[in-house]
Formats: sequence, C-alpha cells, structure tokens
Amino acid sequence: MSSISKNPYKWLNVVLFIATLVVNALSTLLPLGGRDTREISDMYKNLLTPAGFAFSIWSVIYLLLIGFVIYAFVAERKGRTTAAAPGPLFAISCVLNMAWLFCWQYLLLELSVVVMILFLITLILIYVRTRLNGQRTEVADILFVKVPFSIYLGWVSVATIVNISALLTKYDFNGFGLGTAFWAIVMIVVASLLAFTIGFRFRDGLYPLVFAWALYAISVEQSDASQVVSTTALVASIVVAVFSVWMFIRSIMDRD
Repeated sequence: MSSISKNPYKWLNVVLFIATLVVNALSTLLPLGGRDTREISDMYKNLLTPAGFAFSIWSVIYLLLIGFVIYAFVAERKGRTTAAAPGPLFAISCVLNMAWLFCWQYLLLELSVVVMILFLITLILIYVRTRLNGQRTEVADILFVKVPFSIYLGWVSVATIVNISALLTKYDFNGFGLGTAFWAIVMIVVASLLAFTIGFRFRDGLYPLVFAWALYAISVEQSDASQVVSTTALVASIVVAVFSVWMFIRSIMDRD
C-alpha cells in the first residue's frame, strides 16, 4: 500500500465525531443552557425561520457521517484516497460543530455567527477536496464520502443564513426601511442562486436538494406571518427541486 493511501486522521475523526454526537445529545437531553435548540430559534424567530421538521435532517447527516468515519478504515485497506482527502479538516469541523452548539445554547449569538462561518468555510474546503482528489470515483466513494458532505455542506450553508438572520433579529434590524419581508425574499433568491451555482459547478443534485427542503420548511413556517415570503419560498423550493433532479440526471449521464 502506497503512503498516499494512509489516513493518519481516521482515529482522531472517530474520537471527535463521537464527542460531537455526545454534545448534540446533551444539547437536547439536558439541555445545555436550559433551552433546546428549537426554543432558542423561536426566541429570535424571523421570516427565514424554517418549520421544526426541517431540523430532522441532522439525523440523516449524522447517519451519513457515521458511514464516512467507518469507510475511512475500509478505504485505506483498499488503497482508496477519497476518504483521506479531507485531511485534518473533518476533525476541525467536529470541533467547530461542538463550539457552535455551546455558543448557540448559551445565547452567544455574535460568537455563534463567527463560529458558523468558520464551520461553513471548513466544510467548503472538505467538499472541494473530496471532488478534486484526482482518483476515479467508485460507487462506495460517492455513497460514503461525496453524499455525506453534499448534504452536510448544504444544510450548514442554509444554517449560516438562518443564524445571521437570528442575530439581525436580536438587534431589531429593520432592513434599512425596506422591510423584513423584502430582505427575506432577497435572501431566498440568494440562497437559490447559491444552490444553482454549486450544484451546476460540481454536477451535484444533493446540495441544492437540501436548499429545496429548507425553503419548503420556510414556506410552511411563514404561511401565517407573511404570505408573500411563504409563496416565494415555496416557488423557490419547487424550482430548486426540479434543478436537483436535472443535476442527478446530468451526473448519471456524465458517468456513462
């Protein structure tokens, strides 16, 4: 086995990922700071706050990441380098995940935004590394490396927008007189364009699909608060979902 196939971070990834799961469990079971994540979200509710069911995607993300952590050992034995492509970045992402939870649970919103942005940057670097590693992609690499980080990055991209919106709500940001509905619509359009850009660049149908899920959840949550925001989010969700299907088809055609 060549030295390039070695993954010196695989055990560190195991330890820090388990720690991440424990901290996430404590944030719900204790909960940390005396409030669960949803309660805090409701404290800073705004026109970009998604319905509670949207957060169930974390269960999917963590199940997929369990697969990634285990696959790193299998991939090393087979001489596959894709699972090693993140290097130390996955361990760093685990630390940032835990740090964000402590900031959020203890209402340190300003610091939570800083940590979230660092978290997002780390996942972007992982995402790019797992797609530009120069090795032919096998089905296992797609399922256990690319899929987890497509969904993970997609959700943290959305969470960053929601986190910043919560901070602006804390300071009663009035949108420079243009109204909160106007800025919510602007951010929905920006989020959709981001989904299109990343999805098209990397022929990735899953990344934009996460945005479609989040936009639908925003539409449901805001149906009473603002009909125009709810309708915009719903239309954007449908358009992004259609785009996701197109990207799935394109990626299959590219492999053939």
